[in-house]
Amino acid sequence: MYEKLFNRPTVLARYRQGPLSEAREGFLEQCAMQGYSRAMLQKIAWVLLSIAHYIDIEQVKVTMSDIERAVDDLVHFRCSLGGSQISLGLRQLFVHIVTAWVRSLGCFEPTREVEKSLFADQVTVFARYLGEERGLSPITISTRCERLAWFFESLHPRKDSLHAISIADVDAFIETKGNHNWKRSSLASLASSLRSFFRYAEGQGWCNPGIAAAIESPRIYAREGLPQGPKWEDVQCLLSSTSGDRPADIRDHAILMLLAVYGLRRGEVARLQLNSLDWAGERVEVSRPKQRRIQYYPLVYEVGEAILRYLRDVRPLCPHRNLFLTLAAPIRPLAAESITPIVRSRLKALGLGMTLPRHGAHCLRHACAGHLLDAGFSLKQIGDHLGHRSINSTLSYTKIDLSGLRQVAELDLGRLL
Repeated sequence: MYEKLFNRPTVLARYRQGPLSEAREGFLEQCAMQGYSRAMLQKIAWVLLSIAHYIDIEQVKVTMSDIERAVDDLVHFRCSLGGSQISLGLRQLFVHIVTAWVRSLGCFEPTREVEKSLFADQVTVFARYLGEERGLSPITISTRCERLAWFFESLHPRKDSLHAISIADVDAFIETKGNHNWKRSSLASLASSLRSFFRYAEGQGWCNPGIAAAIESPRIYAREGLPQGPKWEDVQCLLSSTSGDRPADIRDHAILMLLAVYGLRRGEVARLQLNSLDWAGERVEVSRPKQRRIQYYPLVYEVGEAILRYLRDVRPLCPHRNLFLTLAAPIRPLAAESITPIVRSRLKALGLGMTLPRHGAHCLRHACAGHLLDAGFSLKQIGDHLGHRSINSTLSYTKIDLSGLRQVAELDLGRLL
């Protein structure tokens, strides 16, 4: 690895003959696989060589205090030789790189144990119940557990037992979220998650009876919301805005095509693997976690071309099998949470973000449904395309079928009177 970074024999010899040479070189190889540039790899090599004289990785464990002490010893040594004082940012860079190195060697020990989440054991049991007995999807389980963590963290003073929690604590938490501009639908979902947990906790004897039954939430009427997305003409402008040659444009264009053409959810795009694309059969394999099944789509020519360009020109060679990766090192799979800012920023740049109630990745799913509805597809066909479990999930789009609503309005009901 050193030969790829340094050309001068004297410099190469210094890095090879320095202490912990093999451990340093192994870490550099790991960083190279994560997509770091040659300049950054040279900087990492310099940091590790500088610190190698001051840290002992052969001891049982190395703590953060040991790392910071070694960095400070290095700074004091440089100053004693007449060197300049390093900046706070450079010191933090040293600590960050050395910590990552020590972690990769398996000898890092946190200075203090991470505090266990409040009632983590009960939440773990509850999550297992939701998955094994209720058969809920991992995403739904994760969302409910996250909301429970928010609730437990909001308790002041801290509760040592679930028996110490009252309905007043639950009401105060829901009210606080309402005061922070949560929508009624979000508050209703939050209350449902809490009600589900306390109903189970009551059956296990963990809490006082009656809490679940007393949890109230805003009333939500069936299909009261309007699934609004950008107009299809605006979607075309959005896709055109990513037709450039920058790596970000090429990758984002492929992502936006999948969101708009197939109406995929952001998590479904993030979970796509290299083997999800059947080039010979010209189809895309999509994992539907809510339905617990695989759905196949024909590979539309324009979508295939966008993905091919990303694979050919942008995606780096790496061990990851996920289709979409980050652009900056360390190279890793693109998280679902990172797809929403991509769509939001692109819409905002076109001046469309502020005109939509939802301007994340999901609004393109609504745009896809609206486009299919305008093209004359039936609700059953639209539901199948979007991967809906029930026709009830698709009925909301009848409210944006303006041509159909006009036909209803023009009916002559005089003969019925």
